[in-house]
Amino acid sequence: MIKERRRKNEMLDFLMISMRPAKNGKVEIYPKFIAKKSSDLMIRGGGFYAIWDEERGLWATDEYEAVCIIDKELERYFKKYKPEHKDINDVRVLYLWDTENGMIDKWHNYCKKQLADNYQMLDEKLVFSNDGVNKKDYASKRLTYPLEMGNISAYNELMSTLYSLEERQKIEWAIGSIVTGDSKKIQKFLVLYGSAGTGKSTVLNIIEQLFEGYSTTFEAKAIGSANSVFALESFKTNPLVAIQHDGDLSKIEDNTRLNSLVSHELMTVNEKFKSTYSNRFKCFLFMGTNKPVKITDAKSGLIRRLIDVSPTGNKLNASDYNRLVKQVSFELGAIAYHCKEVYLSNPNAYDDYIPISMMGASNHFYNFVEESFPIFKKDDGVTLRAAWEMYKTYCDESKVAFMCNKMVFKEELKNYFWEFENRFTLNNGKRVRNYYKGFRTEKIDGMIEEKNDANSEDFNLIDFKEQSSIFDKEYASCAAQYATSNGTPFKKWEKVTTKLSEIDTKILHYVKVTNHHHIVADFDLTDANGNKSFELNLKEASKWPATYAELSKSGEGIHLHYIYDGDVSKLSRVYDDKIEIKVFTGNSSLRRKLTKCNNLPITTINSGLPLKGETKMINFDAVKSEKGLRTLIKRNLNKEIHPATKPSIDFIYKILEDAHDSNLRYDVTDMRNSVLAFGASSTHQAEYCIKLVNNMKFKSEEPSEMVTNDKVDIVFYDVEVFPNLFLVNWKLQGPDNPVLRMINPKPSEIEELLKFRLIGFNNRGYDNHMLYACLMGYTNEQLYRLSGRLISKDRKIKMNAKFGEAYNLSYTDVYDFAATKQSLKKWEIELGIHHQELGLPWDQPVDESLWTKVAEYCDNDVLATEAVFDHLKGDFLAREILADLAGGTVNDTTNTLTTKIIFGNNKHPQDQFNYRDLGEVSNSDIIPSGFDDFTRFNGKSISDDLPYGQPVFPGYEYSFGKSTYRGEIIGEGGRVYAEPGIYGNVPVLDIVSQHPHSIIMEKLFGDKYTDTFAGLVEGRVDIKHEAWEELNNILDGKLTPYIQLVLDGKLTSSDLAYALKIAINSVYGLTAAKFDNPFKDPRNADNIVAKRGALFMENLKHEVQKRGFIVAHIKTDSIKIPDATPEIIKFVMDYGKMYGYTFEHEATYERMCLVNDAVYIAKYKTAEECKDMYNYIPEKNYKYSGKWSATGAQFAVPYVFKKLFSKEDITFNDMCETKSVKEGVMYLDMDETLSNVSIYEKELDTRKWNESHLDKKPRKLNPELSGYSNAELAELISSGHNYIFVGRVGCFVPVKPNCGGGVLYRKKDDKYYAVTGTKNYRWKESEIIKELGLEGDIDRSYYDHLVDEAISAISFWGDAEWFISNDPYISPEYKNGKPVYLDFGVNEGDTLNA
Repeated sequence: MIKERRRKNEMLDFLMISMRPAKNGKVEIYPKFIAKKSSDLMIRGGGFYAIWDEERGLWATDEYEAVCIIDKELERYFKKYKPEHKDINDVRVLYLWDTENGMIDKWHNYCKKQLADNYQMLDEKLVFSNDGVNKKDYASKRLTYPLEMGNISAYNELMSTLYSLEERQKIEWAIGSIVTGDSKKIQKFLVLYGSAGTGKSTVLNIIEQLFEGYSTTFEAKAIGSANSVFALESFKTNPLVAIQHDGDLSKIEDNTRLNSLVSHELMTVNEKFKSTYSNRFKCFLFMGTNKPVKITDAKSGLIRRLIDVSPTGNKLNASDYNRLVKQVSFELGAIAYHCKEVYLSNPNAYDDYIPISMMGASNHFYNFVEESFPIFKKDDGVTLRAAWEMYKTYCDESKVAFMCNKMVFKEELKNYFWEFENRFTLNNGKRVRNYYKGFRTEKIDGMIEEKNDANSEDFNLIDFKEQSSIFDKEYASCAAQYATSNGTPFKKWEKVTTKLSEIDTKILHYVKVTNHHHIVADFDLTDANGNKSFELNLKEASKWPATYAELSKSGEGIHLHYIYDGDVSKLSRVYDDKIEIKVFTGNSSLRRKLTKCNNLPITTINSGLPLKGETKMINFDAVKSEKGLRTLIKRNLNKEIHPATKPSIDFIYKILEDAHDSNLRYDVTDMRNSVLAFGASSTHQAEYCIKLVNNMKFKSEEPSEMVTNDKVDIVFYDVEVFPNLFLVNWKLQGPDNPVLRMINPKPSEIEELLKFRLIGFNNRGYDNHMLYACLMGYTNEQLYRLSGRLISKDRKIKMNAKFGEAYNLSYTDVYDFAATKQSLKKWEIELGIHHQELGLPWDQPVDESLWTKVAEYCDNDVLATEAVFDHLKGDFLAREILADLAGGTVNDTTNTLTTKIIFGNNKHPQDQFNYRDLGEVSNSDIIPSGFDDFTRFNGKSISDDLPYGQPVFPGYEYSFGKSTYRGEIIGEGGRVYAEPGIYGNVPVLDIVSQHPHSIIMEKLFGDKYTDTFAGLVEGRVDIKHEAWEELNNILDGKLTPYIQLVLDGKLTSSDLAYALKIAINSVYGLTAAKFDNPFKDPRNADNIVAKRGALFMENLKHEVQKRGFIVAHIKTDSIKIPDATPEIIKFVMDYGKMYGYTFEHEATYERMCLVNDAVYIAKYKTAEECKDMYNYIPEKNYKYSGKWSATGAQFAVPYVFKKLFSKEDITFNDMCETKSVKEGVMYLDMDETLSNVSIYEKELDTRKWNESHLDKKPRKLNPELSGYSNAELAELISSGHNYIFVGRVGCFVPVKPNCGGGVLYRKKDDKYYAVTGTKNYRWKESEIIKELGLEGDIDRSYYDHLVDEAISAISFWGDAEWFISNDPYISPEYKNGKPVYLDFGVNEGDTLNA
């Protein structure tokens, strides 16, 4: 008999245990599954989800646990009924664990096919260890700690180091919302945003510990990928917390799914090998990232749901960090309790939070709206047409790769305004289409200020009081009478005998003003309701010239009294709507009632008022300056000139055309967007206005000119810019004058500063424009954004950000006139000035407590600028001479001045230029006797200095940026050639002004302009030889005054020659420049100025070698020939003359070691030896007789040079090393006393290499570190470093171990690289060593190593001991005038090794 049993209230409600006979007389006990809606079993997605475990009092989600629970029921049943079956062997229990009996398959079939989904989401609230639960709590787990108040000292120390109080509260608020259970309805997620090693993983690990079992990890990139079908599988356990440890959130393609997840929307879930199902996830997301979250649109919801958290960047040492992290695990319950209290204190704390920095970092549309903030906020609305035109301009200027189409733009912009109307009526009654109304400023930044009126002036409001009247005193003797009840005079004026002094002026009365030049400006402005408005009248009247003023009879209007110095009969009675000009001629009188007035005297004016026949007073003289031009544009935008849009646009177009045609130099491109938006807002003429704006000339072709007053004082200045701070520091010239500071100055303060002659460092390219923008009324926010554009690496962005008129705000620019182009910091180091770096991130607001620190840094730069100016007096004198010759100013660049000297006012002289193919041969070419085909000339003599005509270089080709000739690649800037080795008796033969003479010989600029340039070149030579008569005839006699100054001893000849040298060098640079300029010939792609000289030097090399001599070195315009005879020297000079070049015998080295084409060490032959050899003494041998000379870094290091060669004493400065980086900044890592974390660094580097080289065999990892995540390794690594900011430039000395030195790194893109030449040594800044007298700490092994390397370099080519000694050089024997090197075991013509 088959029995089926089910224990009431004990057995699972979906389970019935049955018995049945089997083969061989046995009985089987097996489970039977009931098809019903069970309260003990849950099915989800056509599969097992959970089973109630009565013993644990929790739900079990592991299917293996379900098997165990059912098998336990079978076991209980078997044990209970065992007495009925005495022979246990006759009974067989069919357990689910036994896969061979088929029960497990029935179970799977039951779950998947016989039951519909029936489940409640589990673990939707936290269960702490001290909480009781029942089946209907639907809990499958509980936390291991109780929720209760307790000690959190370790947690506090850790969090207060890693995060500021404000940022820490964001984290604790989020944790608290989870503890209370409110997170299930809160639509927020938290992003820990910062560089590696700043504490992100530390916090996320604590959160994982707090919610162990209730959390999951996920990949945000998969969530944001449309192709990731199983992206939500990570959430199948219905976690309350989801964590992304270290992801690149900038690569999210689509944030729709992420948005739905955060907002707890119903979502379709795909699990592998299971049917799809729907679920509403209640988890709170935490993410760690080094890059900003990609926010694709404003309505995605992420803007209002994302809470970004930034670390302080502060760190703990490794031992403290490890101790605190370990202690935190004992404080979990107390931490959870603390966070709960934080949350409950303000559950709505982040309802309106907007992640401003995250938006700006990832959304170009947001950046567009932010840049347009002043325009949108001012009008509190905009038409679609206007906004679309502004957006197109923004995208073009900002190089936005993928701009929205107009349809998407229309929808996206709606998110930044409260309302959108298809048809809308403006305040002026005009109807417009597609209007956005109510700009949502909170979407951008509540801290952004509205753009100041660029042309507004500071003014004080009129101060009205009940006091005695100046008018009553001034006109006391004038006839006066009371008014009737109707407000009219009682009598005719000829019958009035009372005077003003005899009546009560507080009663309505009339006065017969005897001064007919007395006028009154009557202000009767009304508000939107048509009522007179005292506030509007006060604001408008206060803008007028200060004078005596009274309130009108009503107390709402205002009367300004003036004496008009002109014909009052010509004045128009209407100044503007509700503003009248009253004059008192004939029998007219002034009606007044004194209530309140001010105490100023009556002012005399003579301009600014409209005359009869004029509708508006417009001062067209204002267009003679950029500031005036801006004022007129602004007035039109405010409809002060004309009330309609189209005429205002026409007017702006007209004044810009006039300004451009009059050659006014201006730049108002920053106003283009405002003008465009204004034009696009036209109701009926928008298309016309937009087209006209697009044709407006917002910028002149030439920058503004400078007008200087040499009588005013010189001021040195510098600016610093941060989002909340604009600092201008300045001082009057002179050592005793202090540095003054202007913090967030007003335009009026800048205007006062501009009265001085300003000098800065690189100010023409930066500081001047910041001053100009401040003068124009820019806010701090706008100044900060301008600064970012001015320092952009994109040249177009940088140039578009500059103001034409700003270039000439200054008197001069030290960086620009300095012949040596280097940073101010390098000058400070070179001149021994205190060198200071600020170390604050320029893109972050500066706490007000640090403003003094910023000011001190700026003080230092001002003092340094003055010191460099004083040091470069010679360079400035050269600039003054060039400015005088060109008719320019010292603020004009060298290039500008040189252009004026050569071309005058001709801006496009290229039509006179000459250009030829240097390789073009002809049958008529001349080949001089004794030379091969390569010494060739075209016979066209264009100069007496070219006896055979212009040179031709057969076979020369220029292709794809490379030049080839005679089988060699010829350098584009000049010929460089080297045969390294040790040589003796080496003359240095140098071409005098090679590039300039190439220009002259080619007549590059045409006859007229080449002759002018030749005058400069020849003039420099004449100055050197004091040929004053010849010099008088150069440059139309412009040099004559300077010749007299030289003769009078007020100027040295070298000063004058130096000025001309600067101009000459500038010319060659401009011919080869990549940017357009008057010297650049578009045809001259192969730079024939340098190429002509390079090809000549290649010919010369071959000719010298053919004559049996070695050419050891060619460097552009010089040649070095070892063991040269006077005959070969003469040959070189004669050969040069054939090409129009003059060689000078500059020096002769007694010995020279040439290491490569740029580095050599040489010793000058004594003057006496040169006299014996040549019968003359080369200039440098006369000056440096018997001394050493180093070219290139290796031998020029002062310590090396003095130690090996000059034998001079080593000084402290000789051991100072100036280091600089072009990209990134330098840090000193003071890690000497910190833990060695190299094992972690190696492990992390290996992992990253493996991740980025999946196609290669992975490198071996450290098994002992397998338990650490990448983020944890980064945390450990950070504890082993202490980076101290240095800057881009610094002066250092190497120090011995344990002397407080650091490893010198360059930081770029969050990675650290050893600064070149500093590896394996520790460094300190030289200032510290010197000030503290720590010279004994210097590690001289660094320099000794350099000495050893220098000796090795020499030894590679010969006997270093002999080379450094005073032993004489033994010349080779000569045969037929040629050196014979066979005694040295080498062949004739080979490199000589001593």
